Amino acid sequence: MDDSAIDYAAVFQALPGMVALLTPALVYADVNEEFLRVSGRRRDQVVGRHLFEVFPDNPEDSGANGMRNLEASLRRVAATGERDTMALQRYDVESPERPGEWEERYWSPVNAPVRARDGSVVLLVHRVEEVTELLRARGADANDRAGKGRTGNTGTDDGPTGNTGTDSGRTGSRARVLEAELYTRARELQELNERLRLAHAREREVALVLQEAMLPARRQVGHRRAAVRYRPAAGSLNVCGDWYDLVDLVGGNRIGVSVGDVVGHGLAAAGVMGQLRSALSAASRVAAGPAQALDVLGRYAHVVDGAESATAVTTFIDCDRHTVTYSSAGHPPPVLVHPDGRVEFLDRATDPPLDARPDPRPRPQAVTAYAPGALLALYTDGLVERRREDIDTGLARLADSLTRHREADPEDLADAVLLELLPSGGATDDTALVIVRL
Repeated sequence: MDDSAIDYAAVFQALPGMVALLTPALVYADVNEEFLRVSGRRRDQVVGRHLFEVFPDNPEDSGANGMRNLEASLRRVAATGERDTMALQRYDVESPERPGEWEERYWSPVNAPVRARDGSVVLLVHRVEEVTELLRARGADANDRAGKGRTGNTGTDDGPTGNTGTDSGRTGSRARVLEAELYTRARELQELNERLRLAHAREREVALVLQEAMLPARRQVGHRRAAVRYRPAAGSLNVCGDWYDLVDLVGGNRIGVSVGDVVGHGLAAAGVMGQLRSALSAASRVAAGPAQALDVLGRYAHVVDGAESATAVTTFIDCDRHTVTYSSAGHPPPVLVHPDGRVEFLDRATDPPLDARPDPRPRPQAVTAYAPGALLALYTDGLVERRREDIDTGLARLADSLTRHREADPEDLADAVLLELLPSGGATDDTALVIVRL
């Protein structure tokens, strides 16, 4: 059965749990029948209204924080696009039949994003399970077990009646204390998770600013038209060390174009990325060719903590002779698209990653010719690699996209490639892309 034969609106209404769809502004877009049944509301009392207008906080309980916790979770999902499973929440609900009367209720919420094709969050799925009766039943079970445990003690001096009631009452009281303790610990755990999220978000923000500051913004190299793009990975912990560089080379009408990838995440990877990019940029200006530039970079990487297994590829473009000389240190091959649409992967000079050999050897390089109007694309593996998919599939997808859009301006071409190749929800790895019109 294909998707067109499924009535997803009917499926949504028939879901056995309480499910609501909220806009990023926390306005109800839709709710299913179970949500209305359990909450005791009609559809016109919910849809189109703000979440906390329908379910305000209990003004009689100054210590209540269920509304604040729920709002923080939903806004976090809207901002990050990440699913959030909340700890058990006490969130009292005002009786729809008796305004001013509040019922003590306990809920287990999960919030998840719904993304548009461009990756932006357009809706929030709010699934909630009420566990109030479960908590009450556990307390009642504890009382029952205590009462049954005293049934056989009819021969004691105290008698069965008074002691059974007293002990069961004490057991029930202990059960309520344990439930309260569980609730408190869950709330503390949620607050700790929130602090960790904020710390990780700050680290991601600093790493992105650092990365942006260290990557060149110039899009014109010599008389060539070039476009550069950098897309960080989706998720607050996945800032990586992808980089690119474009330089004017000494001697003749030549330019150097490079990309690289540092293993790791966060500020450490961003710092290593900056060191390697700067080192290769300097080496390229004085090296006889790209292989020699990578030789120098490999020796430098040997003394940089965190540079192990980093990859890079660099190309020297001679605009007078119409040649591209290249060398790769374990990096995916650049793509040369000729004016007639023929695609050439520059993969005849590939060597292990930087600092992979204890005793570095001279790296290989190769040269290929191009006709004016050709395109050269360099990229990092986030553009072509997907889990459970052979990398050749991603390379074929890239070649197809570049070929179909080869007549476009580099800026428009770069946008088209990213739109077609990156997942709509965002990639799990950083992506750097450089496109040069030769």
